[in-house]
Amino acid sequence: MKKNVLVSGPPGAGKTTLIKEVLKELKLDGGGFYTSEIREQNKRLGFKIITLDGKEGILAHRNIKTPYRVSKYSVNIKDLEEIGVKSILNALKENKIVVIDEIGKAEMFSDKFRKAVEVALNSKNKVFGTIKMTSDSFTDKIRRRKDTEVFYLTRENWQEVKAKIKEFIFDAL
Repeated sequence: MKKNVLVSGPPGAGKTTLIKEVLKELKLDGGGFYTSEIREQNKRLGFKIITLDGKEGILAHRNIKTPYRVSKYSVNIKDLEEIGVKSILNALKENKIVVIDEIGKAEMFSDKFRKAVEVALNSKNKVFGTIKMTSDSFTDKIRRRKDTEVFYLTRENWQEVKAKIKEFIFDAL
């Protein structure tokens, strides 16, 4: 039986919005995190990491300097690990659905993050998250898992995918 539900799709398709709405509509007891843009005067400066219990940090930003970069953003490994990874591990301990938004390029810089994702996927807990579209050995291995369903989201199929995911998760509960 498939217990892990991941969403992939282009930027702006609404992956994070879909996760938040499904959690709310199904009243799921989740732990973990989602990401949100940091905007100033209609300009994207970076991304926040926000746990389901309200802790926040900077995932990536134009105005910080780290050796880890994705496009014009420097990745903040410290907040990813101290906030994001901790939220995944806490969700596992508390036997909640583990929300991981996103298994993406920025997050791949952290060994602790990749290990936490593997632990979550291998656990008895259900995982609900997003995964980048581009190929690499780590995410390709996740996509091939027999216990994982990956839905491809676009703006055009958003409602249809949302309905399928709600049904999928509800049936798996």
